Amino acid sequence: MSAFSRHLCLWLAVILTAISAVPGSPVMAGDDDQGGTFLTSFPDNDVYQVAVYGDEFAEGLLAGLLVAFGSDIRMNIQRQVTPFSGIGLADFDTKVANLEKAIASQPLNIAIVMVGEDDRMFFRGPDGKRLPIGGDAWLAEYTRRVDRLMRAFKSKNAGVYWVGMPNVARSDANELAQKMNDVIRERAYLNGYKYIDAYQGFTDENGAYSSYGPDLEGAIRLLRLRDGVNFTDAGNRKLAHFVEKELRPDLIQAKANRNVPLLGAEPEQAKINPDNAVKTPAPSSPVAQSAEAAHRAPVVKGSSHDGSPPSASGDGSGEQKADNGRITLKIVGSNGREESQTIEIVRPAIPASVVTLMARREGSGQRGDLLVDQIAGGLTLMSSISPSGNKDRGRLSPTQAPYFRLLVKGERLQPKPGRADDVTWPPKPDTTSEARPAAPPPRG
Repeated sequence: MSAFSRHLCLWLAVILTAISAVPGSPVMAGDDDQGGTFLTSFPDNDVYQVAVYGDEFAEGLLAGLLVAFGSDIRMNIQRQVTPFSGIGLADFDTKVANLEKAIASQPLNIAIVMVGEDDRMFFRGPDGKRLPIGGDAWLAEYTRRVDRLMRAFKSKNAGVYWVGMPNVARSDANELAQKMNDVIRERAYLNGYKYIDAYQGFTDENGAYSSYGPDLEGAIRLLRLRDGVNFTDAGNRKLAHFVEKELRPDLIQAKANRNVPLLGAEPEQAKINPDNAVKTPAPSSPVAQSAEAAHRAPVVKGSSHDGSPPSASGDGSGEQKADNGRITLKIVGSNGREESQTIEIVRPAIPASVVTLMARREGSGQRGDLLVDQIAGGLTLMSSISPSGNKDRGRLSPTQAPYFRLLVKGERLQPKPGRADDVTWPPKPDTTSEARPAAPPPRG
């Protein structure tokens, strides 16, 4: 290897070492950010503003939520539903625009949405013709409208819990409800919302519709009204329980993230941990004199958000100070002699706002999908399928991931030639890289 090649490899190694040594690197933070919360850890006045949106389903759901969270001082649930119904009506776009204005005009941390009671209707295509209910064209238009409705909640950056369609008495309407749930589940996943399954929780041991079922205490109660669609008071309480199962762990996780070191400025830390608050020492104490001397020392800061040059004084706001280091390498010079080369590793200052943002960054997507199925013997099988981590971003679209296609959409994956699930006849040779070469034919 020539001297130039050795020097090039050496400098590349030094550059990689310097990049990996920088604290708070965005790449590393993005890869390791698995502890974010679905809800903000610091709502205004430490109270989560909760609003329910939807049609008559949402009215009953709100009544159940008030019973479930009525004594929880962390949540302020609006007592009235923000109405929205009729996804299939001609004035859909106007209704969504009005909903966006209503969302923007009120404080919102948690949105709970349930619509679909009157959505099993004909749609009209761009040419004005009626689309057959449940057909491909109908599902495509329904997907577009559901996605448009979900994007109305993006402006508030709130945690959105979207409740799917429940099962209904009519078998033909039940099939359509399952197709609608497939659309809602997929669009909620892609928009970073949590999907709440309201279908499997109200079926009998055979997976069929039943007006009666166990309540939260296990007693058999009347859960559905005579219309075969809406819920009784006991049914609404059970419906709210499925939202509660997702919401309470998120509240606990958000509270736990409030105690992360260096999370927030000193006023926030003093509010969270009063015992650990920074006490101001007396002016005559040695601690105060040391702090004053340290305050006069120049501190390197990063540039501000408005692009102004860095300041030379520190205010103790929790920022990461510059901490440059040096390493000494021994290399062989062009004359063949060993030389010492000192290289400075730059660890720049990081403003407190960036440190706080990286520590408080919230998870935007749900942690996984809950799949529920009925098996023989009256048992319920529940499986949690989690999406791939941040390290796999950009490789596959979420809806093209194998687990989503197989377990959520129910598609059959194409078998690879020569694998155990390949039942084609005659069998095809295995063309993968791990396939063993064919044995040579016998001689003679």
